[in-house]
Amino acid sequence: MQITREIFRNFPAWMEVSFYIVAFSAIFIFLYGFYRRYKKYKKGRPSGRFNRLGERFANASKKMATNATIFKRDPVAGWGHLLIFWGFVVLFIGTTIIAIDHDFLDMLFGVSILHGTFYKIFSLFMDVFGVLFIIGLVIMMFRRSKHLPQLDYARPDLKEGEYDRKGYKVDDKIFLWVLLLIALSGFMIEGLRIAVDHPPFEVWSPVGWQLGNFFRSIGFTGDSAFFVTYWFHAIIVMIFIALIPFSKSMHMIIDFLNLMFSDEMSARRLPGVSEEKMKESMGYTKLEDFTWSELMDFDACTKCGRCHVACPANAAGTALSPRDVILDLRTYADSKMGISEFFKQSLNIGNGTKEPALAGGVISDDRLWSCTTCMACVETCPVGIDHLNTIVNLRRALVDEGQMEDMLQDTLQNLGDYGNSFGKSDRMRARWTKGLDFKIKDARKEEVEYLWFVGDYASFDARGQEISRKVANILHDAGVDFGILYESEKNSGNDVRRVGEEGLYEMLAEENIETLNDARFKVIFTTDPHSLNTIRNEYPDFGGEYKILHYTELLLQLIKEGKLNVNQKIEKRVTYHDPCYLGRYNGETENPRNIISSLGATLVEMPRNRSNSFCCGAGGGRIWMDDSHMTERPSENRIKEALTLEGVDVFVVSCPKDYAMFTDAVKTSGNEGKIEVMDIIDLVEEAVMVPA
Repeated sequence: MQITREIFRNFPAWMEVSFYIVAFSAIFIFLYGFYRRYKKYKKGRPSGRFNRLGERFANASKKMATNATIFKRDPVAGWGHLLIFWGFVVLFIGTTIIAIDHDFLDMLFGVSILHGTFYKIFSLFMDVFGVLFIIGLVIMMFRRSKHLPQLDYARPDLKEGEYDRKGYKVDDKIFLWVLLLIALSGFMIEGLRIAVDHPPFEVWSPVGWQLGNFFRSIGFTGDSAFFVTYWFHAIIVMIFIALIPFSKSMHMIIDFLNLMFSDEMSARRLPGVSEEKMKESMGYTKLEDFTWSELMDFDACTKCGRCHVACPANAAGTALSPRDVILDLRTYADSKMGISEFFKQSLNIGNGTKEPALAGGVISDDRLWSCTTCMACVETCPVGIDHLNTIVNLRRALVDEGQMEDMLQDTLQNLGDYGNSFGKSDRMRARWTKGLDFKIKDARKEEVEYLWFVGDYASFDARGQEISRKVANILHDAGVDFGILYESEKNSGNDVRRVGEEGLYEMLAEENIETLNDARFKVIFTTDPHSLNTIRNEYPDFGGEYKILHYTELLLQLIKEGKLNVNQKIEKRVTYHDPCYLGRYNGETENPRNIISSLGATLVEMPRNRSNSFCCGAGGGRIWMDDSHMTERPSENRIKEALTLEGVDVFVVSCPKDYAMFTDAVKTSGNEGKIEVMDIIDLVEEAVMVPA
């Protein structure tokens, strides 16, 4: 007996022809659906993502192969998806090999590869990965049965009845159940085929062999059951293929492309506005303003809800959900292009207006202004969606129209007039230095090794000023050669840009760069992670390339070199809060921890730490806006998290804005006396200063 199998076993000619008609019809619908989406992407502006294609392809392939982005903080989803992914890939490759063998090699050249030893190994692989595929589907079904908050499609901005997302739930169920039916019916076909002839070599198909034995035991040894099951399987497969561009299934293709064409500097470096675009609006006002990669972002969303539960604005009870912003823009873009998702949300975009504005209409202004630009949504997204860039570009349109809170508008006015958010004279920027018993060098007039870019809160806020004086004293005692820019320093513009005031940001950046270029220094350091981010990642686009450190890196360097002697150990149990712009934006999480460890303190981690840190709520200009409407401020949420740690009574920060937000949060949450907020320099000072 030849070790192989007949593809269309005992099929009459009409049945074979019917199969190919159904198959090509499904493929045509599939191609048509993706052609419509391709036309939508063509409508977008150029994105400049076709550089380093080989490297991009390799990186995306690695992420897909390992499912690394899905495992992150959700191992159950990671394992389930990994089994589904590799099961699907192997079964797809196997089906492709069968098609090539039967429809090309055998039909055109009379040769076949599916026989002998290769066929046995092929059969074993198909059965093993088919079982793994089913296990993965069952895991994901079980996970969905747990009613996880990230899988709840309730919207924070609308009341029940103002929208309908039943289509999303149906889509989720269809996706999993159709795949399960395809896998199970595939094994049924194999078992019924083996049951008829029972060839001994089919023992290499372990699942099919056992099913074949079962069917033989109950008398299913004829072709009728095989034909019925075969056609059930074939029709389900073809329906699945045809549905891919119109359902959740499209993420299987779009997500790989989205990962491949994602920007590795996403959120850290926001794009500027071209002179041509400035003539119309600084922000996005129509569908054509989006780049093709941003339009692809909308289709890539799998509705997994990770960004939804990670968002501090959503946790604070505001109208914002990053997931819903992306899904609403997908619905809007598809409606504009006449593209239909079969299982979509029912949504009255723009409250019935004929042509709603993108910013303030499709996406309401209260949702856009709620964003803290903490980057949690971007960091946690498993498919590389850049929510933040989209939100900022829509904010730019609101700024153009003057649609913002009075408090924010006043702050932007201050920044334009005085170069700082406090509306103080630039001559007052260095007033905090008057409490020192030494003169800090003026880096504009004399050369220094380190230039300290102080920042607004460290210069003008009373609490920040005290911290700045401690930093200055510690560095002076350690013999560090440093200076500041005095009244020539302006706000770095990081949060100004993320508010959406691009013109003001560029003015501030250019003025700072001009000042920095005239100063004489080797390295910049700053106590402000917000300034660190924009000077490091965005100033180079304006000709300002500098080496810049966060002060925790400099402090740790001084401790390692013995220039800061730890005279007494810190006998405290502390927890540390990772600032968004230091940890998540710039990946610097270990320097502060190493400092705390070197001082002898016991560090107890909060559940959300490092890249998963929870935002204080100050970023993206939120510190300049009213937060009285929030059910719980993000800073209060974070303090509550710290209070769950046993024996911890010190909350350590390394950002002036964090210090301001969390000292306020301790008071407003009624936790004074339970936990103390300290800057990391407070611990250093306590450890290195000899007691009186």
